[in-house]
Amino acid sequence: MQTIYHAADSRGDANHGWLKSRHTFSFANYHNPERMGFGALRVINDDQVIAGQGFGKHSHRDMEIISIPLSGKLGHGDDIGNNGIIETGEIQVMSAGTGITHSEMNADNNEPVKFLQIWVIPNKGGVTPRYQQIRIDEDMKHNEFNQVLSPNPDDAGVWIHQNAWFNMGDFDKGVTQTYQLNDPNNGVYVFVISGKVTINGKTLDTRDGLGIVDTKNFTMDVEEDTRVLVMEVPVQ
Repeated sequence: MQTIYHAADSRGDANHGWLKSRHTFSFANYHNPERMGFGALRVINDDQVIAGQGFGKHSHRDMEIISIPLSGKLGHGDDIGNNGIIETGEIQVMSAGTGITHSEMNADNNEPVKFLQIWVIPNKGGVTPRYQQIRIDEDMKHNEFNQVLSPNPDDAGVWIHQNAWFNMGDFDKGVTQTYQLNDPNNGVYVFVISGKVTINGKTLDTRDGLGIVDTKNFTMDVEEDTRVLVMEVPVQ
């Protein structure tokens, strides 16, 4: 097992007034040649948008874009006919493919919206753009890794054009849990949304990240009540 640790305070920092964002990997004005992604995982942006503001219409191509609200409500609109609100406890994915134009706005006029926006490089280009949004919190089991994304439309969670699996879980202090990779050739990026865990002797605090390669599984010891996101992606 090999690991790479990214402390929360080592991330890129952007403050545009209406938007505050921390970038795990190089993005926009933050460029770090040692932080260009983790295999097919290209972007992890930890965004906060103030009330009534947001990202106006803009376009993407050939990228799988996943949004996970952490608090508040995220309004979405696009040019393939989707308009609505993504709430905490849901997950959204867009396969940009040949091109999609969309907007993301805070759907609340009083409270900020906080969400993770994650980009995964697809395993095929030029696909027909698609959109998917589902609720995930109602089926999540406590103290377990719960699948919220996969390559298979028939599996639990949303699906994308990539040999990737995402799992989320809420874990109590003192729990030890093992994650088994779906594909032993993949790597795993662990992002601690809140709390504290130890993996392979390394302690991760809130918003820390740990990339893991060359293993079929890893074991996580929970030091504090924790919410964690595990992103398994191709690394070669």
